[in-house]
Amino acid sequence: MKTPSASRGAAFRATLGQACLAGLLCLLALASTACAPKATTTGQQRKLFIYNWTYYTPDSVIQKFEKEFDCKVVYDSFPSNEEMFAKIKAGGSDYDLVFPSGDYVSIMIKEGMLAPLDKSKMDMLKNVDPAVLARCDFDPGNVYSIPYYMGAAGVAVNKAKVGDFDQSWSIFSRKDLAGKMVMLDDMREVMGDALAYLGKSVNSVSEADLAAATKLVNEGWKPNLLKFDAEAFAKGFAAGEFWVAQGYAESIYAELDPGKRSEVAFFIPKEGGPMYIDSMVMLKNAKSKDLAQSFINFIHRPEVYAEFVDAFGFPATCNVPARALKKGDMWYKAEDLAACELKKDVGADLEKYNKSWQQIRFGK
Repeated sequence: MKTPSASRGAAFRATLGQACLAGLLCLLALASTACAPKATTTGQQRKLFIYNWTYYTPDSVIQKFEKEFDCKVVYDSFPSNEEMFAKIKAGGSDYDLVFPSGDYVSIMIKEGMLAPLDKSKMDMLKNVDPAVLARCDFDPGNVYSIPYYMGAAGVAVNKAKVGDFDQSWSIFSRKDLAGKMVMLDDMREVMGDALAYLGKSVNSVSEADLAAATKLVNEGWKPNLLKFDAEAFAKGFAAGEFWVAQGYAESIYAELDPGKRSEVAFFIPKEGGPMYIDSMVMLKNAKSKDLAQSFINFIHRPEVYAEFVDAFGFPATCNVPARALKKGDMWYKAEDLAACELKKDVGADLEKYNKSWQQIRFGK
């Protein structure tokens, strides 16, 4: 504060008083900082950036990890492997930990996008079912990936609206349900369903098989669909927009009012279909590799894995000790996957699928 009209003594006293006040404020500020809660240093907390499927990790599990490891988890979600891959490949992300399906784990390894894991830091991997590990031929020895969950998409049915139905992919051929059904906007899932219905491998690269599957979808199923949708199918089903929806049980039941769950049937079609092993992988350029590996290890603690599968009505397919700790219901059983087949990386033949999918989605 300037005091041009004051005497030298008055000015000195004013300056001294201001100095004392400023000093006192500084001391108070320092005391406040020393006593402040940890929230004031949140900007310095470590962060783990996760890119995962929608409805796939309970908030409670995230919160427990954050508390134990004094970090912040930044969670982003994707509706399909294709979208996830395209985003990361374009370089527009800073994710540390990603959850692709097995066929895309293989692709990402070949593209040099992943960092090898230090399994010496993951003592909980002893809990992963050896039978599931044996199926991970997309990453021999699990150098880059650890299984998160093994499951399959199925079909949800509004029993009150549909009445009797066969637990088959043929439900999408029913003309009486036209305009009230939806399938995933996911090439390998829909094409795999059609191939399985025709008695073919979901990984077939035979041009004759793919042509037959394309014809089935275009002429038998698509005319009865309201749309293909991999993002809002569960919300639409819960709202009554669809009476039949191909999709993931966890998404469907997460959107349903708990009081209405008994009105819904969910089944894995008897013909089988594409099965997936979604895995946890660390990106090559991850900035929080230690945290990422700690999260992988944390997930496979039996009590944490049981909490995860209970939250979504899953069987504990990947973690053996967690099976004894499960308490909740299951929307389907592990045995229901018996007729299903793992999606695999079909290499250069993926272009055949792309061509068929273009015909289905856009008539080209």
